[in-house]
Amino acid sequence: MTDADWSAVRLTAALAGASTLVLLLVGTPLAWALARTRSRLKPVAAALVAMPLVLPPTVLGFYLLLLMGPGGPLGRLMDALGWQRLPFTFGGLVVASVIYSLPFVVQPLQQAFEAIPERTLEAAATLRAGPLDRFFTVALPLARPGLLTASVLGFAHTVGEFGVVLMIGGNIPGQTRVLSMAVYDHVEAGEMADAHRLAAGMVGFALTVLVALYLLNRAPRDGGRA
Repeated sequence: MTDADWSAVRLTAALAGASTLVLLLVGTPLAWALARTRSRLKPVAAALVAMPLVLPPTVLGFYLLLLMGPGGPLGRLMDALGWQRLPFTFGGLVVASVIYSLPFVVQPLQQAFEAIPERTLEAAATLRAGPLDRFFTVALPLARPGLLTASVLGFAHTVGEFGVVLMIGGNIPGQTRVLSMAVYDHVEAGEMADAHRLAAGMVGFALTVLVALYLLNRAPRDGGRA
């Protein structure tokens, strides 16, 4: 592979790692709130979180670009604070990736939290465990399989992003040119062998991730039967 391709690999890994960390920090409390709330607005909140699953990535990227651009509220706020605008920067890619991959983290965690028996949390409350104690010492340990699934899916989904990355980051070598863009560039240039090497690597990565996730989620059930 060329130096530019290795740069795309490193940038993609950095983007996926940073996005997954932010996704877990944001998605975990959001999933807990969705799992515990009885509000009539829960379907609306859940639908908003799941929107990236059905929206074309370019549509999501377009509205994020409007939001973060010079005429958008976030762009004007960044200008007022003297900060660099997010479009066509690594930070912009992280923000877009977090929003685009949010349902892949929130939904497994929400399902894991909802599977926790209510009596388990009530028992912890009778032992004078406060809400935060119940969350960190009871809910999170019991939701560990969901947390693992959310982490892996969030990371893997970020690696494969294209449309939203193209809209927000463009294709700047060394700054916003990720693996999916590198494959596109090779195909556009007629460099099919180079495109195949990168694409095959991504296919192998995706397959490895899914098989490992399947085996990890299956292991507790197999152990329980033993």
